[in-house]
Amino acid sequence: MKRILAIGGGELKNRETLAIDTYLAEQAKKAAGDRRACGLFIPTASHDCMPYYNTFHKVYTGLFDIKTDVALTVGREVDREKMRAKFERADFLYVGGGDTVFMLESWKESGLLDFIREAYDRGTLVAGLSAGAICWFEEMYSDSVVEGEYAMYPGLGWIKGKISPHYNERMLDFDEIVLYNRLRAWGIENGAALEFHDGEPARKIGDGKVYDLDGTDGSLVRREYKA
Repeated sequence: MKRILAIGGGELKNRETLAIDTYLAEQAKKAAGDRRACGLFIPTASHDCMPYYNTFHKVYTGLFDIKTDVALTVGREVDREKMRAKFERADFLYVGGGDTVFMLESWKESGLLDFIREAYDRGTLVAGLSAGAICWFEEMYSDSVVEGEYAMYPGLGWIKGKISPHYNERMLDFDEIVLYNRLRAWGIENGAALEFHDGEPARKIGDGKVYDLDGTDGSLVRREYKA
C-alpha cells in the first residue's frame, strides 16, 4: 500500500504537531519491527536548512528514540548510491516546509524525486508539512513564486485534486478560488493531517480540522472530514 500523510501546518519546534508526530513515530516503529526505527528528513523546500533538520532530530530522537538522517542536495553533487542507501534504511520520509516550486524543480534536477518515488512505491510512509504536504497533488495553493501572493501551481499529480495547507489562515482566499473555478479541493488546517492510501483519503490525524471543499455547482459546500 502506498501512503502519504499530508500535514497542513504547525511549528515542529513548538510541538504544535505533536499528536501527528506521535502517530508517525508509532507507524515507523511498527514498520521497523525489532530494530530501531529511522526517519529521513528532506529539507529541500527550506534550501536544506540545517536548523530545521536539527529540530526534527530533537523531536523524533529526543521524544521517540527514532534514529534520524537527512537528505541534502541543494548546491551539491549527489552520490546516488549513498543517497539510495539513506532511502532504503528509512521507515518513513518527512518532507519539510518552505518553497514548494523550488523544491519540485530541485528534486527533478538532483534526481531526488526518483528516490522518493521508489520509496513511495515500495510502501514507505511519506509524510510532509505545508510544502511537503501539497506537492503530491495535481494542483497546490502556494506563495512559492512571490512571497505573500498565493496562486495555484501544478504539483506532482500522485494524488488527484487540489489542496491548500494552513487552511485556517487562507480560508477566505482559497474558498474564493474554489468557488470561482468550480473546483473540488482539500483544505487542511495547522495541526491537522490527512492520510492517503493509494491516493484515496483514509484517516484524519491531529487536533486541527480537514475540509472537503466542493464548488462545482456554483456554490461552496464545506464538509469537515472526520474519518
